[in-house]
Amino acid sequence: MEFGLWEKYYMEILEDFGFSRENDEESAKLLDEILSTEGCLTLDDLSSIVGFSDKFIVFGAGPSLKDHVTFLKENYDLKEYVLVAADGATTALIEQKIAPDIVATDLDGNLDDILLADVRGANVVIHAHGDNIDKIATLTPFFTSVLGTTQAQPVGNLYNFGGFTDGDRALFLAVALGASEITLAGMDFGDVVTKYSRPNIETELAPADDFKKKKLVYAEKLTQWIIDNENVKIINLCDKNLL
Repeated sequence: MEFGLWEKYYMEILEDFGFSRENDEESAKLLDEILSTEGCLTLDDLSSIVGFSDKFIVFGAGPSLKDHVTFLKENYDLKEYVLVAADGATTALIEQKIAPDIVATDLDGNLDDILLADVRGANVVIHAHGDNIDKIATLTPFFTSVLGTTQAQPVGNLYNFGGFTDGDRALFLAVALGASEITLAGMDFGDVVTKYSRPNIETELAPADDFKKKKLVYAEKLTQWIIDNENVKIINLCDKNLL
């Protein structure tokens, strides 16, 4: 998605959630400064790394995730796919001894597992927004292979492929990397959250609050935009007839 088109969604999101564009831009500037010092991946670098396949699996952190991971292990040859974990979904893969190729994160998932994925060779796509400036500052230097993204105007080393939540941003990233087919696992777009997406909840599942519900509405809307406008086959395992 070109930035001119994305900006229309972005302006709507800023107004709907009361976010600050200035804070988003401040976070993006900081991430760019860190990556300029520490080094980072370009889109071409990442394309070369994952160029072994144009088939992707994107793992969201929805309540169906554990069942979907089990199904995929039993029915798919995962070596034939580029595996992209959206933030907290990384934990579910680590639990099943699966190493993602890419982790798309704004650094609010289980950081121990995201760091472990990094050690095991994952390429970490770190997203800067106004609410994670402190984490950008303190955590980014610990990762090895980083590509930076922003939801504001791209600056310096940062990209904006489109997308709002970790899950749908992972989809837009897969499209930018040339995916011809994307299988969605754990992408429920419902009103239930898991410990994978909200590590601070006390139970495995909990009702989503209004803020999270609204985010998921945008995630589903943006996923549908990809289905309608990009030349890519989308297979959502949440469709009941697929399992």
